[in-house]
Amino acid sequence: MKKSRGHKSDHGKGGGGCSDRCGLLDCDCPGDEAAILETEDLDFTGGMGGGGGLDPDTISLASVTAVTTNVSNKRSKPDIKMEPSAGRPVDYQVSVTIVEARQLVGLNMDPVVCVEIGDDKKYTQMKESTNCPYYNEYFVFDFHVPSDVMFDKILKLSVIHSKNLLRSGTLVGSFKLDIGTVYSQPEHQFFHKWALLSDPDDITAGCKGYIKCDIAVVGKGDNIKTPHKATETDEDDIEGNLLLPEGVPAERQWARYYVKIYRAEGLPKMNTSIMANVKKAFIGENKDLVDPYVQILFAGQRGKTSIQKSSYEPIWNEQIVFTEMFPPLCKRMKVQIRDSDKVNDVALGTHFIDLRKIANDGDKGFLPTLGPAWVNMYGSTRSYTIMDEHQDLNEGLGEGVSFRARLLVSLCVEILDTSSPEVMSSTEVKVEGVPKISESATGKVEEFFLFGAFLEATMIDRKIGDKPICFEVTIGNYGSEIDGVTKLKSSSGKKSGGDGDEEETELIHGSSDEEEGDDDNDLVSVSTTPPMKPVITDRNYFHLPYFERKPCIYIKSWWQDQRRRLYNANLIDNIADKLEEGLNDVQEVIKTEKAYPERRLRGVLEDLSNGCSQFLTLANKDQNQTGRTKLDKERLKSCMRELENLGQQAKTIRTQVKKNTVRDKIKLVQNFLHKLRFLADEPQHSIPDIYIWMMSNNKRIAYARVPSKDILYSGVDEETGKDCGKVKTIFLKLPGKKGFGAAGWTVQAKTEIYLWLGLNRQRKDFLSGLPNGFEENKMQKGPGSQSAPPISLTYMMKQIFQLRVHMYQARSLFAADSSGLSDPFARVFFSTHSQVTEVLNETLCPTWDQLMVFDNVELFGEVGELRDDPPIIVIEIYDQDTVGKAEFMGRTFAKPITKMADEHYGPPRFPPQLEYYQIYRGNCTAGEMLAAFELLQIGPHGKADLPPIDGPTDMDRGPILPVPLGIRPVLSKYRIEVLFWGLRDLKRVNLAAVDRPRVDIECAGKGVQSSLIQNYKKNPNFGTLVKMFEVDLPENELLHPPLNIRVVDCRAFGRYTLVGNHAVTTLRKFIYRAADKEANNWNTQEEIIVNYEPEPSIKKMETMVKLDSGSDAVVKIEEDDKGGKKKKRKKGGDEVEEEEFDESMLDWWSKYFASIETLMEILKAQEAAMADAEEKEDQDISAEGGEIKPDDSPVKGKKGKGKDKRRPGDMPEKKKHKLNELQVYPKELEKEFDNFEDWLHTFNLFRGKAGDDDDQNMADEDRIIGKFKGSLCMYKVPVSDEMQREMGFDSNMGMFQNIPTNDPINVVVRVYIIRATDLHPADINGKADPYIAIKLGKSDIKDKENYLSKQLNPIFGKSFDMEATFPMDSTLTVSVYDWDLVGTDDLIGETKLDLENRYYSKHRAICGLPSKYAVHGYNVWRDPLKPTQILAKLCKEGKLDGPHYGPGGRVKVANRIFMGPTEIEDENGLKKQTDEHLALTALKHWEDIPRVGCKLIPEHVETRPLLNPDKPGIEQGRIEMWVDMFPKDMPAPGPAIDIAPRKPKKFELRVIIWNTDEVILEDDDIFTGEKSSDIFVRGWLKGQQEDKQDTDVHYHSLTGEGLFNWRFIYPFDYLQAEEKIVISKKESMFAWDETEYKIPARLNLQVWDADHFSADDFLGAIELDLNRFPRGAKTAKQCSINMVLNEQDIPMVSIFKQRRIKGWWPFLARDENDEFELTGKVEAELQLMTAEEAEKNPVGEGRNEPEPLEKPNRPDTAFLWFLMPFKAIKNLICNQYFWLTVKLVVALLLVLILGLFIYSMPGYMVKKLMGA
Repeated sequence: MKKSRGHKSDHGKGGGGCSDRCGLLDCDCPGDEAAILETEDLDFTGGMGGGGGLDPDTISLASVTAVTTNVSNKRSKPDIKMEPSAGRPVDYQVSVTIVEARQLVGLNMDPVVCVEIGDDKKYTQMKESTNCPYYNEYFVFDFHVPSDVMFDKILKLSVIHSKNLLRSGTLVGSFKLDIGTVYSQPEHQFFHKWALLSDPDDITAGCKGYIKCDIAVVGKGDNIKTPHKATETDEDDIEGNLLLPEGVPAERQWARYYVKIYRAEGLPKMNTSIMANVKKAFIGENKDLVDPYVQILFAGQRGKTSIQKSSYEPIWNEQIVFTEMFPPLCKRMKVQIRDSDKVNDVALGTHFIDLRKIANDGDKGFLPTLGPAWVNMYGSTRSYTIMDEHQDLNEGLGEGVSFRARLLVSLCVEILDTSSPEVMSSTEVKVEGVPKISESATGKVEEFFLFGAFLEATMIDRKIGDKPICFEVTIGNYGSEIDGVTKLKSSSGKKSGGDGDEEETELIHGSSDEEEGDDDNDLVSVSTTPPMKPVITDRNYFHLPYFERKPCIYIKSWWQDQRRRLYNANLIDNIADKLEEGLNDVQEVIKTEKAYPERRLRGVLEDLSNGCSQFLTLANKDQNQTGRTKLDKERLKSCMRELENLGQQAKTIRTQVKKNTVRDKIKLVQNFLHKLRFLADEPQHSIPDIYIWMMSNNKRIAYARVPSKDILYSGVDEETGKDCGKVKTIFLKLPGKKGFGAAGWTVQAKTEIYLWLGLNRQRKDFLSGLPNGFEENKMQKGPGSQSAPPISLTYMMKQIFQLRVHMYQARSLFAADSSGLSDPFARVFFSTHSQVTEVLNETLCPTWDQLMVFDNVELFGEVGELRDDPPIIVIEIYDQDTVGKAEFMGRTFAKPITKMADEHYGPPRFPPQLEYYQIYRGNCTAGEMLAAFELLQIGPHGKADLPPIDGPTDMDRGPILPVPLGIRPVLSKYRIEVLFWGLRDLKRVNLAAVDRPRVDIECAGKGVQSSLIQNYKKNPNFGTLVKMFEVDLPENELLHPPLNIRVVDCRAFGRYTLVGNHAVTTLRKFIYRAADKEANNWNTQEEIIVNYEPEPSIKKMETMVKLDSGSDAVVKIEEDDKGGKKKKRKKGGDEVEEEEFDESMLDWWSKYFASIETLMEILKAQEAAMADAEEKEDQDISAEGGEIKPDDSPVKGKKGKGKDKRRPGDMPEKKKHKLNELQVYPKELEKEFDNFEDWLHTFNLFRGKAGDDDDQNMADEDRIIGKFKGSLCMYKVPVSDEMQREMGFDSNMGMFQNIPTNDPINVVVRVYIIRATDLHPADINGKADPYIAIKLGKSDIKDKENYLSKQLNPIFGKSFDMEATFPMDSTLTVSVYDWDLVGTDDLIGETKLDLENRYYSKHRAICGLPSKYAVHGYNVWRDPLKPTQILAKLCKEGKLDGPHYGPGGRVKVANRIFMGPTEIEDENGLKKQTDEHLALTALKHWEDIPRVGCKLIPEHVETRPLLNPDKPGIEQGRIEMWVDMFPKDMPAPGPAIDIAPRKPKKFELRVIIWNTDEVILEDDDIFTGEKSSDIFVRGWLKGQQEDKQDTDVHYHSLTGEGLFNWRFIYPFDYLQAEEKIVISKKESMFAWDETEYKIPARLNLQVWDADHFSADDFLGAIELDLNRFPRGAKTAKQCSINMVLNEQDIPMVSIFKQRRIKGWWPFLARDENDEFELTGKVEAELQLMTAEEAEKNPVGEGRNEPEPLEKPNRPDTAFLWFLMPFKAIKNLICNQYFWLTVKLVVALLLVLILGLFIYSMPGYMVKKLMGA
């Protein structure tokens, strides 16, 4: 009863050099090739960092595991990565820049922005009375937490109004998102995006304003590409740049999230308090000792259900309602069951609901929905201890090690209509009751049967001790020894959640089992194997002696039948596994350079589309099953849509796969893989996962977790879990935190286990997948025993084998000793046997060349099965230490190729080929191993039949057998030439400085030594440059051994000390390949004319030299306009034209800012191009030409691409000058030019033990002890004639011709530091006081006195000159320090440049070439050599013919002809003939010159990250700079370019407020009752609130008209290039010095109503951006609110261009509904003067001298009631207070009457009494 699951035919490691993986269609691999690697990667992206598009040299050649696809399918693949990565804390840094806020709702507010992450809060400064404050403040938060915790943290931005020390202020609005959303953005950041604020207490209110911010999250080793900080001229389109991830609509709505919590079951037993035990002992009451409640965290809010006292089966029936925006920017909802306790509540279990998985945002998508469904929670072990060491697991950190509970939940979302009146406006979390749910809502309860057989338990860690060991298997709580539910009686009552219906359910279950023989019902589950004493395998491991008797376990359990969910997940997983395997094959074919990778890829896509169509037919079954939730239906629909779509795309791509597009298509297909994996993850659980625990002496030691879907059985093959009914190798690991680090790398135990899970009634062939040849042993003899499962199996068939392990070599191993080397040996385990190789001392690349023979290996099962599917071999590599235990260095798996006794030993399968196997240490790769494995059956005639072992005869190694001939690689002779240049930066070794170092080179046992450096301090270069040696290396380049470079220090008395070492793992890039003549046509005679200048005429070029420049001036260059001075107003009255424009306005900064703008445009264009390309891919994955590749470098972009993109009108109101630009590199210069290793390579020397960090390359930084500079060149000997010719110049130098000498050389180094951006704050106030420090050799410059106060984006603008002598001073360190008044200054960050490689590079990095040649002005030539001299020098060095300058502006170099202009103008405007332009044109296109051409470095600015050794791997900011170097033996360089920061220009803005009109009337006159206002106008420039000025008050305006004639004067400093005002002021009274702020130039005008006794009332305001504001209306009538609201339709002006402007502008304020309304109009005149002009004609403030304004003629209604009292009284009585007067009179009369009555009453009464 063997099933073979339609896998592709034999995929095994068969085939001499060919397997069907090779080409799959037609294979042309030569059978006798030395060793072809066919290997396979399980996880290309995870293991190798990135996958497809890598350079073949950089990809490791090893397969990630060479455990191949199985044939008989009796075994599943093991997983090689051991260490749990979840739950381990990592470093993160979140940086937030708050740029500004706009459109804040509220009147005249003082806003502060609060940035809050978790519990950390940071505040910006308060800005006074403005609705659009500008902050530009930078905050950094550092965290050291596990990534899950980090990504769930909520980042909240809120704006608070008028916060001060005493009051917390009022919240205007807030915005929140989780860090995970930011991290999943491209580049892990949002840049210059607008966050929309909303008020959480009033969701009907709408938008409360916007904050413009940058948010970036950096994990260790991420490097963030900061977009260049350009000047913010682009008008901000808020709606188009909202801070939202791709695909989230801009208009987010409010929604209610209802999470219903019904009930939980299976909670762990908790003895929460010792008191409870005492109480129980005394009173005897036995209550459930847990008081559970459910807590949900979502989007920073927390909701709790009620607490159910003392219940293991709590029933809540409550719903928790969250109100939050939809779609939410928080991805996960955290659901926790907690135990309430008086002291502290503990979590019992945690589950995360990922909202992306339960919703679909497509057009046919659905809102988040879930359940009602059970979710399973996993956590720490269930045995209760007071201090639970694994409590973190219950909080959801790390992988749970045991089942904790199930919780029945459902979730739904309702979008709110905020306009309807009944919507509650607050976002408080509410808890409400919900009706009970019916039993069958989650599906019908079925009886499941789990069977397991342990075929082998080996590699049990010896630390455990030799007490008897057993294994326990549990599913949910079934099978658990602590609170196991075994008998059906108790369990069905328990699990069905019924209270009194146990009998009933039992009956149901009883009846459903009729088919299988009734007696099966009292079956007792057996969940533990019998304890057994372990037996020693070797020094580290035990094994259990199962031999032919294999213990079994079986468990019955009852679960709701939701198998369909798991089946669908399995179907998709199945497709994904096949796809992944196929992709790895394709990668492998590419990597090992075999033929036809495209055919293999087509096959993979074919399989993918078939798989998808199969899914569509299978997934749609049993639709009407009970318990199907809305999510089940919706997910099925969306999965079917997605897979149908994928199938279509796969077909389309398949037709487009060509040889040259394979790599791009692989990338696309990898996206498919991610999508499939995402779809396969089922959010609604059903059957809990299975846990296997190893117990020793009743202690739980190690565990493994098997997902239930992987072993679930189905009648349909495709739906069955991938490990169901198969033997799987499972490695048990330590629970929780114990598994971190080195402890987690040792295998606790390796088990071969067979598992099967299915419905009890399907169980008839649950044994069918086991290796055949066994008998079942039942538990009890008796009537029902034939259907009972066995408790053990006895194998009758036993095969004897000999295993041969050919261990050839390993490379790039882990450095385990302090010397930076290791003493590696390998230990090989197979079944219960183990052997070790010999120990090789002091190497990371051991060549063991050893054959290990394992005799008499017994394997159980049928011959055929063992041939196709032998057990795996585990190889562990250790470092031998003289003292103590050997240290673990890594592990890998392999499968042997098996030969049966009756098979012939010969091709195609034998002898086996050597292959690379990837070695893992935890989750990190730790080298690779070259080996081959064969398993040979020993037949009836014993060992005589085995093939002989014929090793090479020429070596005798005693008992150690070398690898036999057919398997070892075929060798041929190579010569390796080594260029020894020098050693650099050697640190001390064992506290002694290195004095006389030497370099030893070794490869494959041969080597060469450099000459000795006599005195390292005086000259660290070698005397002899080139040495060579010959060595035998494999023909197959992929098998070349590494080359080892070692540096030793020769000390006195003949002692040697190892300084450091470096292993060159791949020699491929050093293999010399003869130049391809045809490609480079350097011997052909035809001439190629290269005319690069796009300019139409030379005539125009000349004016360009003069005018090619610009700041903000705009000049129209006319062809005939030669003079350059007569450019006043060419186009009549066009206002954009500026006054006199001349060269002197331009400086280096003009060039710099123009270049940055170009860079931004190029980057935008690239992004657009990439987006276009992607869209194109998405739309139809259409024909090839469609893909636009992003440029490799910004340089290329400049020619053409950047320009086209710029034309259409990015810059509407500025017509650009053609500026001479420089090249701004957004990264380090050497990154752009391959580290300047064009001929001189730098090899880092390592020493010391490698770090055990997650990613080892980071820890390696500290291990670098110095650098070796040199190069290698290898080629086969004897040499071909052509190479002889190449070498012909100087045979001593070999291939290294034309190399400069390495004698010391003196150089002037000039370092230009422009600015730093985004520095990490160093002071408590969240700022830093940076200054520059530069160190080069003995020169150490600290620019401490010029520190910049409180800046995180300082502009330094300085150049420093120093002298250096190469090679002694070759590393330049530029650091930024934080100045402190007291104490030492802190290092913010530093960057190191290797100047020597730059100096010697063929790219000529000593001084960048400007784009144009000029002899004066801002673009003056700064290199001491003119272009003609440089060109002549390069031609001489490259032995080129030329340069020949011809008439008509031509120059010929080799066979290229360049054209260009030939005239130049000096400072007096005289023309001269010159060849410099021509020479420069040739130099700028030097890469086109045949044979010697390479790109010469242009004039540039490089951006370098600043790093701090205390925070490795995390950028602390960036610095923009460049370096020029001038050799002393050349002419001296000119003076340094002045790049001092632009000094702001002093301006004076005069604002005359003439009149106001239609100002709203606020006051009612007490006497006259008229509405009036006492108007005055207040104004200030943004940032200078303390400098605000008010007009006098126009009292009692009845019409809203006010006459002022009042002048405000605002002096300010302005930076024209950046369009910012510069303010220097002390931050507080305690500040030591002034801080410089740059803020946009904006004028604020406000209109107020003056009150004598109460505070003045604010009426309205307008803010004018002085660079761009609406032109004022001519009359008050034409002035309307649209001037501000519809800016795009209105002509904009700039006061810096207009200088004087007069008009009417509207005042605005917000009404109750937050709509803008017009509250007045002002007639004003703005005049801008430079400080000099202002001094010449001064004016007075207000109406003062000089040039006073006349007093306004205000109507005298102000004191009306004084002058005409009667009229006023009449008005008071008759109009305003008429009824009041009447009432008063009536009341007076009444009082009078009453008074009279009281007065006369006594007298009257007396009269009456007296009878008078």
